[in-house]
Amino acid sequence: MIKEYKTIREIASPLMLVNQVEGVTYDELAEIELPNGEVRRCKVLEVEGDTAVVQLFESAQGINLAQSKIRFLGHPLELGVSEDMLGRVFNGMGEPIDGGPAVLAEAHRDINGLPMNPAARAYPAEFIQTGVSTIDGLNTLVRGQKLPIFSASGLPHAALAAQIARQARVLGDGENFAVVFAAIGITFEESEYFIQEFRRTGAIDRTVVFSNLANDPAVERLSTPRMALTAAEYLAFEKDMQVLVILTDITNYAEALREVSAAKKEVPGRRGYPGYLYTDLATLYERAGRRIGKRGSITMIPILTMPEDDKTHPIPDLTGYITEGQIILSRDLHRKGLVPPVDVLPSLSRLKDKGIGVGKTREDHAGTMNQLFAAYARGKDAKELMTILGEAALSDDDKQFAKFADEFEKVYVSQGNETNRSIEETLDLGWQLLRILPRTELKRIKPEFIEKYMPEEA
Repeated sequence: MIKEYKTIREIASPLMLVNQVEGVTYDELAEIELPNGEVRRCKVLEVEGDTAVVQLFESAQGINLAQSKIRFLGHPLELGVSEDMLGRVFNGMGEPIDGGPAVLAEAHRDINGLPMNPAARAYPAEFIQTGVSTIDGLNTLVRGQKLPIFSASGLPHAALAAQIARQARVLGDGENFAVVFAAIGITFEESEYFIQEFRRTGAIDRTVVFSNLANDPAVERLSTPRMALTAAEYLAFEKDMQVLVILTDITNYAEALREVSAAKKEVPGRRGYPGYLYTDLATLYERAGRRIGKRGSITMIPILTMPEDDKTHPIPDLTGYITEGQIILSRDLHRKGLVPPVDVLPSLSRLKDKGIGVGKTREDHAGTMNQLFAAYARGKDAKELMTILGEAALSDDDKQFAKFADEFEKVYVSQGNETNRSIEETLDLGWQLLRILPRTELKRIKPEFIEKYMPEEA
């Protein structure tokens, strides 16, 4: 039986103290009923004796301590899940905001989920095609992987996120593919951009969108990615779908965590973030993966803006420890007009070798990938040398590599936000660029592949 209390003692938004409670548990959902009949939701943060500390999901404005009632619902925050979620837009609390009816739920799931047993994990090994050459060709995304995008304020990570969400697919017959897109603490304009992009291209039909706006309560930001991952787990492990989860922007999530931690008067850690930031981020990231015995998978692309472009800031730093690589966007490439401005040299996908090769992409993928990396790195060095000493100081080979670096950026990296390249197109483009270099310099590719894919011109 649900008990009601009129013993709210104190409010310090977003926290509230309730006295004389019985049988209340940590993380339990509660509802506050105002004298005018309005209902607001909250959850239990702490219980000590007969006193509960409750965290409000909405504003504390208008709550009258003497006349408002609070009732504890006996379960944590849950999301009603079903396949009807596909094609729908929800807010950060899992309520539809697209004007459509409520989703007819097949089940209700605790949004905190359960950590995946490491012994039940299957190793990520299948290729996911994003249609973006710098990712597919050089920093390959593998099914079940966590591959973050490190951006900075003012860089077009939103356009790249929308492009990946539109274009991503798994190769092979009969594979159900879905995207769960969670926008955390973004502006109304950004939210509209994503939703309109998905509708314009028809991608909305296979997408579940959770949108938390910047003017929504900070506490709601903490539930948004968990709502998205709960939906993803249902689609992946109950409905055998291959699910790509895109979370943008994790920095807004961490800022909300810091805000709530400060309200709870917790001892701050590095840069004012709570000491459990690493653990908290891990509870999100580690919900991605593949399970032994299940066809479905969850692949995750968290996007975060690095404060002050600093890779050592706690948010990107801790994210790098938990995830398997990073895609880095460059301000210099953005100034040059490259779209998307992916800086391939510091970017890394630690699982790329597991998702490429015969039967996955193509036999020549590993060799061309290594050769393109090496040639671009040498070309960049040659260009720096040219800037300091002038072109006359370069050898003929160095000039070729400098030319290669320019063409690589112009043709391979800068493909625009509307171009969707298949992995074959990406690999063929790599071979075209390698024609700029002398054959004697192609030391990282097997000779038989050079003969097959780059035959001597008659």
